Amino acid sequence: MDTPLPIVGLIPAAGLATRLQPLPFSKELYPIGFGSEGEIIGHPKVAAAYLVEQMAAGGAEQLYFILRSGKWDIPAYFGDGSSYSLNIAYMLMGLPFGAPYSADQAYTFVKDKLVLFGFPDILLAEPGAFAHLVAKQAETEADVVLGVFEVDNPDKWDVVELHSDGSIANVYPKPHQSKSIYAWAFACWSPSFTAFMHAYLQQIQESISTSGKELSIGAVLQAAIKNGLRVQGVQFSKDSCLDIGTPEDLRKAIIKYT
Repeated sequence: MDTPLPIVGLIPAAGLATRLQPLPFSKELYPIGFGSEGEIIGHPKVAAAYLVEQMAAGGAEQLYFILRSGKWDIPAYFGDGSSYSLNIAYMLMGLPFGAPYSADQAYTFVKDKLVLFGFPDILLAEPGAFAHLVAKQAETEADVVLGVFEVDNPDKWDVVELHSDGSIANVYPKPHQSKSIYAWAFACWSPSFTAFMHAYLQQIQESISTSGKELSIGAVLQAAIKNGLRVQGVQFSKDSCLDIGTPEDLRKAIIKYT
């Protein structure tokens, strides 16, 4: 990728997958479809492999998985990342207050880099998805670029207010009602957003810890917008993202990718 900053991938994998339990392994390793070489069908392909491959194609040379204690099957499966032609490191979740705090666990290692961020239980079907975000960030110098797509059920996603010039005015995490039909599912952000998130999470840590609720990345994005950071969006097709976090959606993914 044509960017002056090193590119790294950041994958929060500390969730409990309560909607899919009981499972005999981490949901990130659920087999969905098969790898292939030309017309030859290869080995079963696990859910998180789709994201790892997309980040590698987007220019990432280093990936960080943020894990919950006990999810040792993930590093056992992906190893050092050499089979994906990149380096993979693993960190343990610190504060159990949601994906932003998991992502911030890697702050020291990613603070001066361009970050590719995605959820390992959301499958990206768009070829070169992250490459498009990196190109948009280089073009606009936005603090954050989001991959957005049309959804039928906005209450299950972080909805965005997308303008015709690609700018995003607001992010609404899983709203009860929404006029927007667009949501985001993956991102590319610069050191300016990494720094903002790090400071913001420290600022609200006490209130979050007493609330008993988890914070979403969408809520941090909205706070960043309100504090003057610039967020852009790249629009993808309606069927470009598929969340496998529920049994119904997992079944759809198995059918689609098998």
